[in-house]
Amino acid sequence: MDQRVTPLRPPLKWAGGKRWLIPTLAKIWKKHDHRRLVEPFCGGLSVALGLQPDTALLNDVNRALINFYQQIQSGLEIDLPLHNEEAIYYQYRTDFNELNMKDESPEMTAQLFYYLNRTGYNGLCRFNKSGGYNVPFGRYKTINYQQDFSELQCVLASWDFNNKDFLEMDVKPGDFIYADPPYDVPFRQYSQQGFDWDDQVRLAEWLSQHDGPVVLSNQATPRIRTLYKDLGFKLRILDAPRRISCKGDKRQDVKEVLALRGV
Repeated sequence: MDQRVTPLRPPLKWAGGKRWLIPTLAKIWKKHDHRRLVEPFCGGLSVALGLQPDTALLNDVNRALINFYQQIQSGLEIDLPLHNEEAIYYQYRTDFNELNMKDESPEMTAQLFYYLNRTGYNGLCRFNKSGGYNVPFGRYKTINYQQDFSELQCVLASWDFNNKDFLEMDVKPGDFIYADPPYDVPFRQYSQQGFDWDDQVRLAEWLSQHDGPVVLSNQATPRIRTLYKDLGFKLRILDAPRRISCKGDKRQDVKEVLALRGV
């Protein structure tokens, strides 16, 4: 496959999204585009939609997120009334938490998740330790909601979605792994389970044992750089724009590290 693809816009707002990194990743991917793309932390799907592999194994511990993608594969259409109003937002958030924590009505859960993502504060996705989605109402004047996902359905049709810990994924020798875990920063409550330093270490050790090309991105903290350098990865340091921050008026560049192995 030696054809250029046009990156598709992800359907969700996503803190830490990697659309800005696609040109860099595409140059690496070009030599390996016959392989299956594996993402242990697929998040907002910007990388997969940017590279558009023929086959992919896309995983995330966020159950609601994976359910949303699986519902798109099944032909999701939004028929839920979509209003940028605070009272409706909190009612929908309550409805979502009831369904999501009981693992009921996956199609309606996906609709509610989409609405909360587009309407909530600053594009955040945050759960408390009890599993409750707790992002407050946003401050957007206007929101362009999408109700039809048929274009995405065609692209996602040949991709597999998992909701597991990365160690449980069915990774094959030769798969191309792109790993974008939660940053090594104090805030890590992206999912109910969180992601602490022990998780960073076991991820790095798992990636170092893979028989195939690996690319990891993370914030370039001293201990992240040391961890991957000691495991034999080649490091590249990039300036990374923080597209979404806790304070929307204070977005700034930070240093991002790419850890490369077998590419």
